[in-house]
Amino acid sequence: MDNFEIKEMLTGLPIVNHHAGGIDVGSREMWVTYTDPEGHICQFKSGCFTKDLDEIVCIFQKEKVTDVAMESTGVYGGPLREKLEVSGINVTVINPGMYKKPNIKDDSHDSSWIHLYHSVDLFKKSHFAPEHWRDLREYIHERDVIMVQKAVTLTRMQRQLEMMNVKLQHEISDIEGVGAMKIIRAICGGETDPEKLVSLLNLNLFKATKEDLVESLRGNYRTCLVNVLKEKLSEYDFFVSQMRKYEQYIITILEEISKLEEQKRMVNETIASKGTNELKKNDKHKDPKTGKKAKKARKNEYSFDGPTFLCRILGIDLTKVEGFNDKTLLCILSVTGIDMSQWKSAQQFVSWLRLSPRPKKSANKVVGYDYSRTKNPATQAFRLCAQSLHNSKSPLGQLYRKLLARKGHKTAIKAVARKLAILFYTLIKNGTEYSNEYFETEKKKQIAKDEYKLQKLAKQLGYNLEKIAS
Repeated sequence: MDNFEIKEMLTGLPIVNHHAGGIDVGSREMWVTYTDPEGHICQFKSGCFTKDLDEIVCIFQKEKVTDVAMESTGVYGGPLREKLEVSGINVTVINPGMYKKPNIKDDSHDSSWIHLYHSVDLFKKSHFAPEHWRDLREYIHERDVIMVQKAVTLTRMQRQLEMMNVKLQHEISDIEGVGAMKIIRAICGGETDPEKLVSLLNLNLFKATKEDLVESLRGNYRTCLVNVLKEKLSEYDFFVSQMRKYEQYIITILEEISKLEEQKRMVNETIASKGTNELKKNDKHKDPKTGKKAKKARKNEYSFDGPTFLCRILGIDLTKVEGFNDKTLLCILSVTGIDMSQWKSAQQFVSWLRLSPRPKKSANKVVGYDYSRTKNPATQAFRLCAQSLHNSKSPLGQLYRKLLARKGHKTAIKAVARKLAILFYTLIKNGTEYSNEYFETEKKKQIAKDEYKLQKLAKQLGYNLEKIAS
């Protein structure tokens, strides 16, 4: 596609971004199209080394390009996007599925089409959290990757025990628990006597009898199998230590974010005093002697006091909302940040998360729903929170079970996740504490609807209903 063809396509369309640029990002080369100060459309190919990215930025600054659109291609566009943002150029990262591409598919055509669409302002800007939240997201992601690798290693350890014909994992439900790990470490240390191994356990904590535990530990302790188990145990210890290291990085980032947000709240004395009161209320999360989390963290939970950090950052305690915990909230915030002005309303926020219903209509009738999938970590976290409410006695738990009986798991999870997302957006935007008033109002509305239906049905059958005096 040459410059003449692009000019012909632009004819008749209102130009909104007169100094626009379009970049097709790749792993080895990038195609760049932009409009120069004279209105000419220029295109060139660039490499992906750091000096090439610096040259692109210099050219944009020289040609006075102020708005640039980039096709989102995973991690390839991150370094260039950061350099453009630092230089003061407005960057719009787009989803390739948002626009129709030409029939001829190559990088130069893609760059031209991106520039064309962006110059007439047809692109919707993708959301990116501020830099410190992106750093937090990277640490959380890497910790989750190591957590998965640790789980795989535990499975391999159980395989070795099965090959030894040691049935410990069938008598003790949690192979990663304190008692089971004591026995595994003793086996790796050379101890094979079942009686001595069982003596390491506090038998009052297990349902299995001592005789069953002793019999489960009689096996074939071949040197080869013990050595492999020993190596797997060292891998497990390595992964646990790596998770703790990443938690230290997360703590450092959270300290920086907490200080920034507390400084912002200090501008307004009323908000500052409110934030201080909220911190005092939430000191119950901490051990007064050590300042650490009073309750011992479970295996995959954070070992630091996440709720206190969240209270310092937000000024409110979101862990009061049923289904939320510090782990899922930090995952969500690492994607969204705390600036809810990026979305005009809670409905727009829910739509961005792909949690809103998307009905397909024909002749003003709903003929189906579009079940669009997304890999957004925030969406997945909201869905996990919703699923955790299966046995909850809270209003959200009641809603989940009600929808589960009527519509099934998928609809129940999505609907409750949507409710949680609206609560998340509203509480952070308004800076208010969570209360059950909203659900109490909804409950009263539902009772009124049920009474109306009963009255209507009784009237049709010729009966007269009267309310029993309490």
